[in-house]
Amino acid sequence: MLTCFIRYHIDPTKKHLFEQYAQNWGQAIPRNGADLVGYYAPHEGSATLAYGVYHIESLAAYEAYRKRLANDPLGIENYKFAQREKFLLREDRTFLKLASAPHSSLILPAHSKEEG
Repeated sequence: MLTCFIRYHIDPTKKHLFEQYAQNWGQAIPRNGADLVGYYAPHEGSATLAYGVYHIESLAAYEAYRKRLANDPLGIENYKFAQREKFLLREDRTFLKLASAPHSSLILPAHSKEEG
């Protein structure tokens, strides 16, 4: 399983447009085969950084997903919307794999029975 992290640099005066864009992907991404974690808009701190996060089985699955998304009516409209409104200034995508799992096996008890 891979997790795709998309880092967006957005126009801070058009945050509301990014939020609309994110809501559209909230419908289209799961429908086309990726497990959407969510889209995150600026709230405090940087006014220009936003994120999208989803899980996908593999890079091969990602390629098939991207083809489906490119043919999805809402996906097509969302791409056009972003180009027309110019609220995305930069988009960086990276794929990471979880390295800390399983989390629960790494937790040590607060004290052992021998202690007391």
